Amino acid sequence: MTPSPVRRALVLLRHGHSTGNGADAFSGWLDVPLSERGRRDAARAGELIAAHGVVPRVIHTSGLSRAIATAELAAAGSGAVDADVRRSWRLNERHYGVLQGRSRAEVRAEAGDELFACWRRSYEHAPPGGESLADVRRRLLPYWHSAVAPGVARGEVTLVVAHGNSLRALCMYLDGLDADEVARLNIPTGVPFVYEFDEGFRPFPRGGRYLDPEAARAGIAEVLAQGGAPGETLTFG
Repeated sequence: MTPSPVRRALVLLRHGHSTGNGADAFSGWLDVPLSERGRRDAARAGELIAAHGVVPRVIHTSGLSRAIATAELAAAGSGAVDADVRRSWRLNERHYGVLQGRSRAEVRAEAGDELFACWRRSYEHAPPGGESLADVRRRLLPYWHSAVAPGVARGEVTLVVAHGNSLRALCMYLDGLDADEVARLNIPTGVPFVYEFDEGFRPFPRGGRYLDPEAARAGIAEVLAQGGAPGETLTFG
């Protein structure tokens, strides 16, 4: 009898809408909680995960409460109550340095559009006292290689609940994006998307597959409305 093929599935989920999102502020490593909308987002994400047959055996989250709460609510909604849950600061949001806690509108008015866009979406440039996306990638990838990828390769359906920039850094690696492409990559809150991996551990489809494409489009529009990102989001064809 031919053994069943191993399904190597990775579910990625940006935390649900937070009070920091509601204030349109740079949250970074500030430990802001989920909003009520965010709690609904997370529970709905769990339902989508169950409906699409990718209930996780292992869940990785950042050390920030908005990701931890999202993971807990998504696990309950998907029925993954016995999943092995692991936390790491390496999945944390980008540290925004002196910008943390400040509103985007205030920073944009003071710094000007060009510098604001550079701090928001440049790959190499960091705000004073903060991290660039390149810094996030450098601290995230060791965790991916040592803690996440081996389980996915063994066929453990895995959920990673993290943040806009830590997930952008991971997707940059998985999809082989360059600095210009990742600047146009927008990830909405609370909408899970899935990568699968072939026998050579190559991810597909490129860009992942959102489990609720309509909600993803609406969420991406919200990200674009925050400013600083290129006007056209990255699409995969």
